[in-house]
Amino acid sequence: MHSMVFLDAASMGDTDLSALSNTAIPLTCYDHTTEQQVVPRLAQASIAIVNKVQLTADMLLQLPQLKLICVAATGVNNVDLVAAQQQGVVVCNVRGYADTAVAQHVFALLLQLSNKVQQYHHAVRVGHWSQSRHFCLLDYPITELAGKTFVVIGYGALGQASSKLALAFGMQVIIAEQQNAPYCREGRVPFAAALAQADVISLHCPLTPLTERLFNQQTFAAINPGALLINTARGGLIDELALLDALQHGTLGGAALDVLTQEPPLADNLLIQANLPNLLLTPHVAWASAEARLRMVQQLADNITAYTEGNTQNQIWPTG
Repeated sequence: MHSMVFLDAASMGDTDLSALSNTAIPLTCYDHTTEQQVVPRLAQASIAIVNKVQLTADMLLQLPQLKLICVAATGVNNVDLVAAQQQGVVVCNVRGYADTAVAQHVFALLLQLSNKVQQYHHAVRVGHWSQSRHFCLLDYPITELAGKTFVVIGYGALGQASSKLALAFGMQVIIAEQQNAPYCREGRVPFAAALAQADVISLHCPLTPLTERLFNQQTFAAINPGALLINTARGGLIDELALLDALQHGTLGGAALDVLTQEPPLADNLLIQANLPNLLLTPHVAWASAEARLRMVQQLADNITAYTEGNTQNQIWPTG
């Protein structure tokens, strides 16, 4: 008899979780789970559902009854995949549930950087428009996206969805090949060459040992000055100190981040404290439209049902 535990259900906000109950498997939900609570809470469970809770090799060794880990996200860097495979634990993620939501957020961030909507709204509220000698206010430069080059790093479902919106805005889309790839696949451009052409860079690749701090001091030095960087993937893809330096010294035109290396971040995080006009931060919400969260829960339920019926779907295997 299976039983399942959702270790960080509060990360789903007010989303209806009834689809999980409809699997007919007993479900226990915890709003939050600390590192010390993971093993006791999963001790009797055969199925674990996690969003961002870490499941390490040491934890998995202490959970012989665990058979399935369902990650309530596409990225699975919070689970030790090698240890899971060694323990015979299947790991599944959710895919495609947030394609429209993430792509929409990418362009919400990009449009703020290019159209300065927030700054103009504030200017109106504090009376600058009312005091203008002209019918309009032109205090902040606006840049058109049409004709600009949109470089995608990671061309999975989210990268593809964002690229479609870029094309709709009249942008030229370039798909970057992986850094240090032995050859360049058809339809892609070598990593360094892509960065050199970019007006906008949008990150959609997973966080792995190969992509950790992919954007560092050396990378920023190779980017077209004035380019805009959008990250809705994982914070660890960017060296935050190097990013701050690039923004402060004009190596990079601007950045908009929905993710940071540590989440939630410390209050004194250097990017939060920077207060730069060319830096925009949102609290990891690109995935979180109401519609996307419902699709995620349904896909979690489908993953669980498929597993119990012997038809595992969305399984993740260790790489590297």
